[in-house]
Amino acid sequence: MAMASHNGGTTKHLPPMEVSMEAGNGDAAEYLDDDGRPRRTGTFWTASAHIITAVIGSGVLSLAWAIAQLGWVAGPAAMLLFAFVTYYTATLLAECYRTGDPDTGKRNYTYMDAVRSNLGGARVAFCGCIQYANLVGVAIGYTIASSISMQAISRAGCFHKRGHAVPCKSSSNPYMILFGAVQILFSQIPDFDQIWWLSIVAAVMSFTYSSIGLSLGIAQTVANGGFKGSLTGISIGADVTSTQKVWHSLQAFGDIAFAYSFSNILIEIQDTIKAPPPSESKVMQKATRLSVATTTIFYMLCGCMGYAAFGDKAPDNLLTGFGFFEPFWLIDIANIAIVVHLVGAYQVFCQPIFAFVERRAAAAWPDSAFIARELRVGPFALSLFRLTWRSAFVCVTTVVAMLLPFFGNVVGFLGAVSFWPLTVYFPVEMYIKQRRVPRGSTKWICLQTLSVGCLFVSIAAAAGSIADVIDALKVYHPFSS
Repeated sequence: MAMASHNGGTTKHLPPMEVSMEAGNGDAAEYLDDDGRPRRTGTFWTASAHIITAVIGSGVLSLAWAIAQLGWVAGPAAMLLFAFVTYYTATLLAECYRTGDPDTGKRNYTYMDAVRSNLGGARVAFCGCIQYANLVGVAIGYTIASSISMQAISRAGCFHKRGHAVPCKSSSNPYMILFGAVQILFSQIPDFDQIWWLSIVAAVMSFTYSSIGLSLGIAQTVANGGFKGSLTGISIGADVTSTQKVWHSLQAFGDIAFAYSFSNILIEIQDTIKAPPPSESKVMQKATRLSVATTTIFYMLCGCMGYAAFGDKAPDNLLTGFGFFEPFWLIDIANIAIVVHLVGAYQVFCQPIFAFVERRAAAAWPDSAFIARELRVGPFALSLFRLTWRSAFVCVTTVVAMLLPFFGNVVGFLGAVSFWPLTVYFPVEMYIKQRRVPRGSTKWICLQTLSVGCLFVSIAAAAGSIADVIDALKVYHPFSS
């Protein structure tokens, strides 16, 4: 997922169970909106750009593998299905930005605010747990992905010098440790996620590596003299058992779901749109339609061309699985772009966790010098508590990544467990409450059927990822990758 800087408040003023990746509204604004905050200036085009930036990220690298598991029929069909469900539930969620009247109702600045206003009770805590667990998982996944890319840069040079037949094996552990050390340093910069140029860097890096992957896929397909692959995907045989085929196919759904996940920041993007008319929800729905359509076309090209180039041999990470060996420098550029993107993305996703723990600690021990005393050194704000807690968090995510260095499995599992609650369940339930959809009506039944159906898809995809991890652990020795 890409980094994005979204308007709204700052994480310092959020309730204790809040998850936010917002940036400031700009204190120099001349006028104020109806909520007393600086006037929002976002438009259909800026909202569309935010969504595209947020959606197109490292998830694109696993799409060729996902289509390879499902084949030319089910693969693109699954991608279109996830695109439609994501778009439809995003339009429902957009209706919940304001509670009550769509033009003048109370604004909800974050996803959690919307859940609190519309549903309340235990579901707010459930939403918070899901979001925080997802953010921790993303931190682990990004550690794995960045280390694999750094490892691929080293291996690409080795293959170029010594030939493609040489194994050029190396461990990903030193790269994970290096990535962790960089994150410990960056984690001491307060409000790292609010740096204004972060979104620009993210967008450039995302499109750089995605475009290189697409271009190499097209070039390889042309070199092959045609498309590889089959209608039903990977064939059952000596390398793949019927059971593995089932689990891999289910995991592929999780990979696709992960690639489309942006619902948890949709409300924050909507909070950048200028006041009605037209209403923010109408502008957001149009922006979502354009963004999901654009992203789907791009994903189809990347996933399908990767499958066309490699067929059953499509790697679970298109730029590090060494389907491509040359030009090695271009592969290096793509992997450098991935690493740069993920170094910042890690901090963006971890800032809400850092802020949550630090708010709780400050409230529990307001007079503690260990927590409150701070030393400013350039962009860094150093306190004993922040240094200890944030460093410990980074160390834990790094160790877990070293224990389970399976990029495809982690991506599939994250996509599976977050898809139903964040993309489907909460938007559906909030919309029903907001629009007072009568219980038992045709619309209510259709919405609940969609929710239950997606729940089964999420459970199946999570099961596929877990089964594949268990299978991989039979031959994998921790810390030896």
